[in-house]
Amino acid sequence: MSGVLPLERLQRWMQSVVTHTGAIEEAAAGPEARRELPPERVGEVILPSATLTPLERLEIYQGMYPLRMEEALASDFPGLKHFLGDHAFFDLVTAYTEAHPSRSFTLNPLGQHLAAFVATARVPRPAFCAELARLERTIAETFDAPETPALDEEAITRVPAEAWETARLVPIAALSLLALRYPAGAYLDSLKDERHQHPKIARADEWVAVYRRNFAVYRQDLSRAAHGLLADLAAGRTVGQAVAAALRRRGRARPQADDLFRWFRQWAAAGMFTRVELG
Repeated sequence: MSGVLPLERLQRWMQSVVTHTGAIEEAAAGPEARRELPPERVGEVILPSATLTPLERLEIYQGMYPLRMEEALASDFPGLKHFLGDHAFFDLVTAYTEAHPSRSFTLNPLGQHLAAFVATARVPRPAFCAELARLERTIAETFDAPETPALDEEAITRVPAEAWETARLVPIAALSLLALRYPAGAYLDSLKDERHQHPKIARADEWVAVYRRNFAVYRQDLSRAAHGLLADLAAGRTVGQAVAAALRRRGRARPQADDLFRWFRQWAAAGMFTRVELG
């Protein structure tokens, strides 16, 4: 087989045929496949079996492709699949993978465009579906993020009190912050409720921190004020700058002084920071 086509060309040909949504004959004769191998030479790289022609054998893999894509995306987007139902989710995956076929040796990046795609797809409540997909994709990415050690209590106590104003709290790599317009987090929580009392699908802002600790991913709901402060710290502002900005905010986004200390303790205990950089 390797004498007929270099491995790289054979892989490109196989991918173009397997990911084609038309009949197997159309797939083998398509422009991408034909550039690598003319359809009349398929028998040189795939032998017939006792009962199947080379194209029929290849058709088995073509038929399995959408099932594998659905299986991969369902593992990362279980909430979206639950909301849409099995059939609608499969139709979404078929349309999505036609627009964004897998181009990697791993399926981890497959869903990276799904949130944007579903926002304009023919699905019920596309804006909610997009936010749900965005949250679930963030959870998947957080699981795969690099591992960094968490800041321990001893390191915090070693920082002089007068140094905190110009200090920077460096977040762990596996920390993401989201501001959502729909109750995507509440919907995911409702899937764990045996009564399945789902939230009303209407505009309802959510602020969320997603982080990994000890190889488990957690989601912490935040207030708008807490999200603003944590986002400033994660962006590299000093503690003094982040606190001053928080106290300047108006309305519900403005925290009380007691809130700041409580949040810092919660975030440090959760392992969201990896070190303190002194100015």
